[in-house]
Amino acid sequence: MPDNSASQFPMSAPATAAHPIRQPDSPDGIGASQARDFPGTQGLLAQAQAASASLHKEILSAKAETENVRRRAREDVQKAHKFAIENFAENLLPVLDSLEAALAHSSNDFGKVREGIVLTLRQLTGAFEKGHIVEVNPVGEKFDPHLHQAISMVPAEQEANTVVTVLQKGYAVADRVLRPALVTVAAPT
Repeated sequence: MPDNSASQFPMSAPATAAHPIRQPDSPDGIGASQARDFPGTQGLLAQAQAASASLHKEILSAKAETENVRRRAREDVQKAHKFAIENFAENLLPVLDSLEAALAHSSNDFGKVREGIVLTLRQLTGAFEKGHIVEVNPVGEKFDPHLHQAISMVPAEQEANTVVTVLQKGYAVADRVLRPALVTVAAPT
């Protein structure tokens, strides 16, 4: 039988320019000595490294900018929480001034005192309006446990579960109840 081992396992051809020897220490398998043999390789490598460095700087800059935006947003939220009541407090200061002036003024004229109280109440109502505080006065409305607090049920000519009287007004800010209205409700007949 003839020896076919050479045809089954061909010997590797010697290294030529068409088949360079791959070096195990380089990432692409081409040795440093052979990389110099390719025209423009050093220029391409320099361009790639410059592009990589530029992209790295851009990534670091974007990351720093993102952190700055997060920090500023966090500070803005903290300031908003801290100073949220500032505008409302500024609207209440004239009310405080009026009350202090009324206490400092000694008058026995009940009409003037009443007039001062009415003006102070108007100032307070104006401050509430500017602060978007809305009065909840539900006489004649259906009882709503989210807006009202029933004190008792009373016999009435109105439909059952309808607010008959308001014992204490309620208040809400932006559809959020500050204090529910204390009410009496019509009892079922």
